[in-house]
Amino acid sequence: MTENSYSSPAQMPGEGAAAGGEGAVGPEQTDPDNVRDLADIPAIEVITRAIVMLMSASAEKLGLAEGTPDDRIDLPEARTLITALAGIVDASKADLGIHAAPIRDGLKQLQLAFRDASAYPDEPGEGPGEKYTGAVRDRRR
Repeated sequence: MTENSYSSPAQMPGEGAAAGGEGAVGPEQTDPDNVRDLADIPAIEVITRAIVMLMSASAEKLGLAEGTPDDRIDLPEARTLITALAGIVDASKADLGIHAAPIRDGLKQLQLAFRDASAYPDEPGEGPGEKYTGAVRDRRR
């Protein structure tokens, strides 16, 4: 394994027997030219990638992706993901710059979608992540 933080534990080209022949790079190997050392990535990029991943996973668990079957909706998992998202957004709000407003809006939309998906919605201020964001209310109502 290489020293790169993003590399997989698979053997690098030239280490051991290559499955596809000498010098082949397959799914079980990592191309060192396509690997970035985690130390070279700016902190805000790492944070925004984590935010995007948490947002996407939350949306999936809420069933917001088109064609999501009902058996794939998992509100307890969505609650955990939204709370983690709210925590990282709150902790990094000073560093998000111009991205802060759209990220906060996306978080709020996920919180409202959670409330809509719940058979027994939480009281305002008790929903996922609201201990970090404050009570979320839908202005349309």
